[in-house]
Amino acid sequence: MKAVFLDRNSFPNHIQVHYPEQITEVVEYESTHIDQVNERIKDADIILSNKAVLNADSINAAQQLKLVQVMATGINNVDLEACLKRQIAVQNVAGYSNISVPEHTFSLLLALRRNLVSYLEDVRSGKWADSKHFCFLDYPIKDLAGSTMTIIGGGMLGQGVSNIALAFGMKVVLAERKGAQTIREGYLSFEEALKTADVVSLHCPLTDDTRDLISYDEFALMKPSSLLLNISRGGLVNEEALKNALENQSIAGAAFDVATQEPMPLDHPFQALTKRPNFLLTPHIAWASDEAMQKLVDIAMQKISTYIVSLGAEKTS
Repeated sequence: MKAVFLDRNSFPNHIQVHYPEQITEVVEYESTHIDQVNERIKDADIILSNKAVLNADSINAAQQLKLVQVMATGINNVDLEACLKRQIAVQNVAGYSNISVPEHTFSLLLALRRNLVSYLEDVRSGKWADSKHFCFLDYPIKDLAGSTMTIIGGGMLGQGVSNIALAFGMKVVLAERKGAQTIREGYLSFEEALKTADVVSLHCPLTDDTRDLISYDEFALMKPSSLLLNISRGGLVNEEALKNALENQSIAGAAFDVATQEPMPLDHPFQALTKRPNFLLTPHIAWASDEAMQKLVDIAMQKISTYIVSLGAEKTS
């Protein structure tokens, strides 16, 4: 069987990929533009893709294709309907970043809450040497203990963030789905959860229901002292509304690991926001600890192996 990895360089070289022994030919491409996909997968039995797009045209061009292994959790880069029509299996990988994402979330939160970036930059510029005292306190520093974190998205990642928040002595509030008619036990209504929050942390998928989940109306509900964290998906927050909220001090700050367009172009609204000390942006790396990436790859290889074995079993039955 032939496997084609369309964007191998979305993982560093030190992350090892041990293909199942049933795969006799492997072709790895550093990255693949949409115009290159059809030619590269035309004789593939298995396609591996992190973010390379597989549309209906590409799926139909791959006459031998049996399996698409998405090297991530989200599968919005694959035309699932086209795969279903061709009886092509599609697999993703979940549960690999349940440590990496919560840790990254709190790295950004602590940096915001304690103004670490501003202090680090001032020390690098030599400002400490000019201080009249043993320290300088030019930026406010706030503890996490005693503050309230509202978590939107109660899955594995949300639960991981909740556990760390509780360890810091924070109060955790779970937000009910926006527009829900009934409130589940242990949850607050979406609006009330925003109103009570000192920190709002997003950990939910991007769907038609969650697009622009946080926009102008939602920022109007939040405390002027609150912080917004999006370590989930670009598109959950209306980016122009965020820009407006920060400029008008509707909220105190925000930290994001995602954007609506990735890689983020130079004319993206976030580029201007990165000049602000109260907006932190990392390039979609919350998932990408070495441990998490290796776990992801290992799970994917096991799933491919299991699929191949099941394929053989079907042929002999």
